[in-house]
Amino acid sequence: MLKRLIRRPFVQAAGAWIVWRYLSFVYATTRWQLVGAEHLATILAQSPNAITAFWHERLPLMPMQWRLARQSEPRLRGTRAHVLVSQHNDGRFIGDVVRRFDLRLVHGSSSKGGAMAVIALIRSLDRGDVVAITPDGPRGPRRRAAPGVAQLALASRLPVFAAGAATTRHIRLKSWDRMMLPLPFGRGVVVLQPPITPDRADPEGTLAAIEAAMTLACDTADRLLGIELVA
Repeated sequence: MLKRLIRRPFVQAAGAWIVWRYLSFVYATTRWQLVGAEHLATILAQSPNAITAFWHERLPLMPMQWRLARQSEPRLRGTRAHVLVSQHNDGRFIGDVVRRFDLRLVHGSSSKGGAMAVIALIRSLDRGDVVAITPDGPRGPRRRAAPGVAQLALASRLPVFAAGAATTRHIRLKSWDRMMLPLPFGRGVVVLQPPITPDRADPEGTLAAIEAAMTLACDTADRLLGIELVA
């Protein structure tokens, strides 16, 4: 009965509103630092659109990543960001939260609606927008990227910049991805890695490079704040 209640649209909408208000409070009371803004400038000097990828465990920090990027790079201020979310119940809930941060949604995953999602993402990139992906979502395994992010980069011929974020005050959830839930009144950092250019002759190598860059971005953010790395 409880599961059926949670799945009701009005309950999900109320929960999403609460999470949005909470994250907004956390973002406002955290002292933020952006590391690697020059990599974003390098990409935007070549093209107005971009692909960014980050691990699912840092999803609660993703809206702040976008906010800091827009603040540091004037060329992004008129640009829209499209976030890929799954069509499962948890994906719809996440979508209800992130859209309140003025982020557009594209529904799909590697197992459901994947092909249509890739087409929608490519269209967004063609319009000059930014696309954000969590390649290990929505169900893992943790820090193992599905091939979709490399396929999108190859199809669009655009580089990928990996991102990671962390806050000194947080809770690690006992979820499959060990999600970091930020708490207010701490310090936060967002790390951007150098862009990865897709290699059409080596799609597996492209995927491995993106995967390694996302892990490095997260681990760098943790080290900068003195956070113990989680294996």
